[in-house]
Amino acid sequence: MHKVDVAADQFAAEAAERRRAAESARKARIFNTRQRVIGLDLEALNQQVREKKHQRHAERHRDKAFDALREYHDDVLLQQDTDERGKRADSHADLVNYWATHQRVEDSLDADLKCGLKGAVRITIPENELGPASMQIFQGEGIGEEQMRREQMTKTERDLQVQMEDNARRQMRNKHREMLVNRELAHQDLMGVQQVAQEEECKKAARIALDNYNLALATEQEEKLKEQHRRDERENLAEMWHTMTSDMMTESAEAAEREVRGGTLSRVLTDRWKGMSPEQLSAIHREREAQRLERQRQRDAEKIQEAAWDLQLLKLSRETEEEELRAAELRRQRRIQMDQDNMQLANEQQAHQEYLNKKLYTNKPSKDYFYQFNTSSR
Repeated sequence: MHKVDVAADQFAAEAAERRRAAESARKARIFNTRQRVIGLDLEALNQQVREKKHQRHAERHRDKAFDALREYHDDVLLQQDTDERGKRADSHADLVNYWATHQRVEDSLDADLKCGLKGAVRITIPENELGPASMQIFQGEGIGEEQMRREQMTKTERDLQVQMEDNARRQMRNKHREMLVNRELAHQDLMGVQQVAQEEECKKAARIALDNYNLALATEQEEKLKEQHRRDERENLAEMWHTMTSDMMTESAEAAEREVRGGTLSRVLTDRWKGMSPEQLSAIHREREAQRLERQRQRDAEKIQEAAWDLQLLKLSRETEEEELRAAELRRQRRIQMDQDNMQLANEQQAHQEYLNKKLYTNKPSKDYFYQFNTSSR
């Protein structure tokens, strides 16, 4: 009983050790920094996709090459079969031609003994003129010839029947062999399809396992990032709270002021307190008020100077407008005077033209008149 308990305890210890070893191996595989990166390894996945596409392309190219080679072999075999059949047909035709040309039945020595042959030469010499050497059929030779012919025909029919049966059995064996070969090929094709399907299933399972593994890594990395973000937020909030509640931000004068060498004078530690004393604030207010009054005086002076400039500009603009009005009036008077002069000249020119027309119709003008007119016009 004690031995059984010891064995059970040992078995349980070994099982626990195996579980611990498997867990350690899993952790080492998952947390191995050399084999993983932050998130998914997109470059490795893209490389796998490219390798898979290249492999499929190579397989398709290989299948096309095999198909082309098979078709080429089929064409070659068909061409060889056709050539062989043509050669046999030519040989048979040549043999039949040779038989018909050189081995005719009519040319045989016993052609006259065979009945029913067309074109056979019949001997027309009288029998009493034939000698002993000319005899071809002897007495008693043709007895039982009909029976022998029938038996020979029966034997020939039996031989033909046996040959037909042999040919039928041979054809059946060939068909059976061909059926077995086709069945074997179909079985091989089915096995290939099943093997391809199994390979696809294995690859699909491997891809699913890889996707699950990558998803687990991504989820774990996301959880780590969230935990790191939460930890950073807590640390930032703690630092902000510490900074906001520190003596520097609360401007605690008690923590910032410190006596100098045990005397009554005190100085402010600027790294701890950035505030000011009431005396400093009142001095700043007085300085700011003085600056405000000085700025107000400057603005008033600038307003007065701007008003003087505006008045001067107004005077200049009025003088300019009056000068322009005077010039316009002068131009208008000049135009009126010019119009009057032009009108007077036009009237004089018209009167002179009328005078010339009258003189032209009354008498012919002399050269002295034209000379006087020209000189007067000048």
